[in-house]
Amino acid sequence: MTEHILICTDLDRTLLPNGSAPESAQARPLFAALVARPEITLAYVSGRHKALIEEAIAEFALPTPDFVIGDVGTTIYAVSAQGWQPWPQWADEIAPDWAGKDHAGLHELFAQLPGLTLQESAKQNHFKLSYYLPLAIDLTQLLAKMRGLLAIHAINAELIYSVDESEHIGLLDVLPARATKFHAVEFLMQQLGIDLDHTVFAGDSGNDLPVMTSAIKSVLVANASAAVSQEAQQLAKLHNTEDALYLAQGGFMGMNGNYSAGLLEGVAHYLPQTRHWMKLDE
Repeated sequence: MTEHILICTDLDRTLLPNGSAPESAQARPLFAALVARPEITLAYVSGRHKALIEEAIAEFALPTPDFVIGDVGTTIYAVSAQGWQPWPQWADEIAPDWAGKDHAGLHELFAQLPGLTLQESAKQNHFKLSYYLPLAIDLTQLLAKMRGLLAIHAINAELIYSVDESEHIGLLDVLPARATKFHAVEFLMQQLGIDLDHTVFAGDSGNDLPVMTSAIKSVLVANASAAVSQEAQQLAKLHNTEDALYLAQGGFMGMNGNYSAGLLEGVAHYLPQTRHWMKLDE
């Protein structure tokens, strides 16, 4: 019986070599060879919206995925020769968390809080409210105030903070509680009937932490910041999921562990049977 494997990967600075660390030249060709296997189902998991994901696929000549989880987990698309088809069942799954409000309604709740700057309209959607924050902001105090307002209105939301290192600015996404990358990956696994033993996720940043510190087998690429690496290890220890978190070290197939090289290293760690699909024996 053919085993089916689900590979889920973040894009920016995970699969895409758009950070400051060097890329191993053979990594993306080997990744393309791996995911071309009929046993592999490939999902891109990104904070980007649809147009920017398509742009990245074209710019970096990435393999066409089978699924795309976009907008930090608030959208899921099935991708085929017929195009990108949104999954309405995912919207139905996450809608109750926001108690009938959309992103504009939630923004009204936070209008009086200092330091929040709305991101561009293209980065918002019905179930995603995104802000820029100065790095110097008192994040703990801000999040506490936001959670207090959400509780008053019985809104079940997740607040996901990360840092855009290239722009030196904080990013804050307000999402339905079930619309994180973690819940979207979990939902995709359930819909496809693929279990924990046959799923691997790769990421590099703060908004990947809910997946990387869950029971889903995950790899943190070597180019991730020391702060993210430390937080991932601490949360995995707290959640007792240390066995499901692999930190790419480099050295696998002579590669440096950055970006897609780290993803391949992690997949081989969890699923040794995939090594020969990476043309190790040639």
